[in-house]
Amino acid sequence: MTRQILIGAFVVGLMAGFLSLPLSQGMALAAANPHVGEALTHAKEAVEHGKAGHAKELVTHAEGALMHAQGAQKDMKNPHLDGAVKSLKDAVEHGKAGHADVATKAAEDAVKHLGEVK
Repeated sequence: MTRQILIGAFVVGLMAGFLSLPLSQGMALAAANPHVGEALTHAKEAVEHGKAGHAKELVTHAEGALMHAQGAQKDMKNPHLDGAVKSLKDAVEHGKAGHADVATKAAEDAVKHLGEVK
């Protein structure tokens, strides 16, 4: 019985230590609004595909990011979120036109805005 109590105390102490750690920015965003974290993930993917010249894949991820950013707008008001939505719309538009370089710049702007959403 003493061994079980020691193991239990160790596990509780370990968990308390993990819970006291500061959250990373991505985890904090997801905790505040899961849509913001998802939008940021997709926007970063859009940037990576854009840098590789993959306009079609950029559009797919930019549209995913846009969907989540607009979902977050329904839950919260934030000027950076508004900026991200505008940039993502631009990324989709330019990506569909095959302008991977311009679409990538717009997606990068969206990543910056989404990173500022608190």
